[in-house]
Amino acid sequence: MKKYMMIIALLLMPFAASAEIVTIGVNGLVCSFCATAIEKTFAQKGFDKVNVNLDEKFVTLDVPEGKAMTDKEITAAINDAGYEVTDITRK
Repeated sequence: MKKYMMIIALLLMPFAASAEIVTIGVNGLVCSFCATAIEKTFAQKGFDKVNVNLDEKFVTLDVPEGKAMTDKEITAAINDAGYEVTDITRK
């Protein structure tokens, strides 16, 4: 029975709600290479749900429970990737 409960829990994990959604306005996003660079930047920091919107020039970061980044850390990560943060909002 424990084995089945563990399997069910593992299957439902990807559907767990985010603790927070951070929307980051970013200057310099113009192509798919830009999107890949941003996704890779946050993947290296342990985030697997990153959406880059090239048309609107923003990044949405789904922050899971127990994982957090301050605005300063987010700005530093984006700057290190070669882009400029225009604003950060949290929901």
